[in-house]
Amino acid sequence: MVTPCPVSPAAGAGRGDKGRYPRAPVKKLGRPRPRRKQPLRPRSPPGDSGVGDLFASPSSGSDGAGSPAAPRARGLARQPVQLDLRTFRDYGQSCYAFRKARESHFHAREALARQPQVTAESRCKLVSWLIPVHRRFGLSFESLCLAVNTLDRFLATTPVAADCFQLLGVTALLIACKQVEVHPPRVEQLLALCGGAFSRQQLCNLERIVLHKLSFSLGAPTLSFFLEHFTHARVDAGQAPVSHALEAQALARAVAELSLADYAFSSYAPSLLAICCLALADRLLGLPRPVDLRLGGHPEPELQDCLAQLRLLVAINGAPLAHMLRLQAWGESSLSPSPS
Repeated sequence: MVTPCPVSPAAGAGRGDKGRYPRAPVKKLGRPRPRRKQPLRPRSPPGDSGVGDLFASPSSGSDGAGSPAAPRARGLARQPVQLDLRTFRDYGQSCYAFRKARESHFHAREALARQPQVTAESRCKLVSWLIPVHRRFGLSFESLCLAVNTLDRFLATTPVAADCFQLLGVTALLIACKQVEVHPPRVEQLLALCGGAFSRQQLCNLERIVLHKLSFSLGAPTLSFFLEHFTHARVDAGQAPVSHALEAQALARAVAELSLADYAFSSYAPSLLAICCLALADRLLGLPRPVDLRLGGHPEPELQDCLAQLRLLVAINGAPLAHMLRLQAWGESSLSPSPS
């Protein structure tokens, strides 16, 4: 038997004698008035990652002047290159050891071994096209190196048809920019460079395939990272003044861009290519104290073989190399040494 809840005498008296215990009048609440709805504003379609784009879509025939990347590319010419020696002294060696240990895991030595339609010549044309594209958007050299690494690693796992090879190139560039750049180029901008040959859905689908094949493992040690590390190391050790180190780094970066397009250099590790590009740049500039080749920890035969191939590459591509150096002259570079 359930025991009922006890009732207080006041409550019982109130129910029995309404006149003796009058109740205070209760004001009835009216219905809330409906607020005027705000007018609906058109929303841009969701981006390639499911997030709405932050900028208006340029037309397919636009030259990119109204895009967020175009003003940044023009402003980049007036921004000096900054290399922080204080940060390098605190974290440089530990970052280098970490990335050097992961270098072999991300290195695709035979990217075209499983490709029946993609050849070394077509790869050279694609990477040679990506180089001016990354300059057009004002992207960093790290983004270009990471895009080429993503491209090669995907080619090593999945056969690609020749008619969608260009789409794979812009997809790899987009994936790299999402990791490195603050404002990566929009999908519409990249598709416009392809002449409207591909749709947004095709690029998004290919991006998912690439990420799945690479197991979302994208933090590859790049040629750009090792170039900056060796430049910091030689300046910090007093092996070269700041002006000589930056001049050699600019020339070595131009040589490195040539090597990215040549499939024969994909067999060399990025750290090996970086130290050899710096050594060759020192010799071409005639610097009194060349970079120490032992910084990379590579055997002498590998160093000499890579240097010989780079000399041949520079001898064949003398005019393109000079053109790259003019394009890389964004402005006066500076290296900010940390106070001791």
